[in-house]
Amino acid sequence: MKWKKKEKKQVEGGLDLSWKRYLLPPVHEQGVLFAAIALLVTIVVLYWSRGLNFFGLICLALTLAIYYFFRNPARIVPQGKGIIVAPADGIVSNIVTRIPPREMQLGSTPLTRISIFMSVFNVHINRAPIGGTIKHMHYTPGKFLNIADKDNEDNERNEYTLETPEGVQIGFIQIAGLIARRIVPFVKEGSVLKTGERFGLIRFGSRVDVYLPKDVVPQVIVGQTMVAGETIIARLGTQPTQSNGESI
Repeated sequence: MKWKKKEKKQVEGGLDLSWKRYLLPPVHEQGVLFAAIALLVTIVVLYWSRGLNFFGLICLALTLAIYYFFRNPARIVPQGKGIIVAPADGIVSNIVTRIPPREMQLGSTPLTRISIFMSVFNVHINRAPIGGTIKHMHYTPGKFLNIADKDNEDNERNEYTLETPEGVQIGFIQIAGLIARRIVPFVKEGSVLKTGERFGLIRFGSRVDVYLPKDVVPQVIVGQTMVAGETIIARLGTQPTQSNGESI
């Protein structure tokens, strides 16, 4: 009897809906070294203890936590002109009107700022809120204070100004928090990004702010859960969103 080879389920758009997507998500290259070191320590502890014990369980849990922290899932990005998506996973912690930092070169007019707070349990890969070219980048060293919902200008941060092909400028900022100790950008000035494309990460919990262009109204509220690259937070115009998406 010949056994028929089990056919792989084809999913529209190439999106993986198998159990591996949830239990073994892809990990970003930034986390490979950390996970490998943790795994090596776990193996050594298990070897010397001749079996699984309390310390072995702690090392194993730490290894899994590091792997989980650096997970890098694909996202289905909404398609359509003028769509602005969430740059980070997490919770909308604040929506206020503020003058953007002068380093962003967005002028002195107060703009709507949406703040998204990331806990240590969120995906920490950050994504471009809209497609365009990085016109300005500015790194500001600083402290590591709690910034869930506060206007704290003392924290370490990385500021970006992106210009769309239509000439509209949007600013966004990665801000290190109480636990975060490293902002890792994937881009530089002149980089061209698509909406939802990965532009950096912040290690171990922090916040990302988005400054909307003038007269653009946010479509999210405080307390709402965000999915980076997927949740629409605002629109530049009134163009309808297409129903299909692109996985990146």
